Amino acid sequence: MAPISNSITVLFIIFSIIIGSIFPKDQANIVLFGLNSSQDAEKSRIMPYLCRIQTRSDMNYRKLTPEEYSDIESRILYEDNHLLIVNKKVGEIVQGDKTGDETLCDLLKAFIAKEGNVFLGIPHRLDRPVSGITVFAKTSKALERMSEMFREGMVHKTYWALCCQAPENEEATLENFLRRDEKKNKSFVTKSQTGSKKAILRYRMLGSTQRYHLLEVELLTGRHHQIRCQLSHIGCPIKGDLKYGAPRSNPDGGICLHSRHISFIHP
Repeated sequence: MAPISNSITVLFIIFSIIIGSIFPKDQANIVLFGLNSSQDAEKSRIMPYLCRIQTRSDMNYRKLTPEEYSDIESRILYEDNHLLIVNKKVGEIVQGDKTGDETLCDLLKAFIAKEGNVFLGIPHRLDRPVSGITVFAKTSKALERMSEMFREGMVHKTYWALCCQAPENEEATLENFLRRDEKKNKSFVTKSQTGSKKAILRYRMLGSTQRYHLLEVELLTGRHHQIRCQLSHIGCPIKGDLKYGAPRSNPDGGICLHSRHISFIHP
């Protein structure tokens, strides 16, 4: 494949990743420019990383351990001069919160820093207990454009959700009004349009075991806890999601919701 040119202004990117015991690594695939690849994840990476190990003197970020560096490097799905796209782990926070825990953004800054400050913008977020594809912007212009695309619904996202109950229909479109309770950090389905936002998603059943059911969910709007809330509303809470009705938590404190696929026009 020819080298990627900076003159390309319209670039369609699709990433599909599957991780963990439920999402085996050997099934991972990456599709760039609409071209399918059946190669494994390592052979599919056509972009040389810009993040090789280097001596970092006078940097403003803590020095990562070799184990941390290797872990982050293995989770990079795509990187160029404008974007950094990684596979977020359960429990990592994208942006700082009241816990004061180290953020994924700070880890990535330390990872790519040579010296001085590193710009890394956050155009969207995944909840702490959720895993999967997370996009960061490496320039202010890329951040501005990506934020606009997320806001305007020009970024298409697909999730995998492992649910405690099977839905009544194997595939359907869910359309509800959601009201967010800031104090409880929770969203609720409501009939009133006052103080609520319209939320739409599509799902289809992928498979079942005796206890759990795997759904593929396409987000058509981006609301607070949208997938968690809407699936719970139809009696299908996500495994491990105590907040939305799951009977028990997962050992790692996460929930079985994974951001698996994203597509957008490269900024």
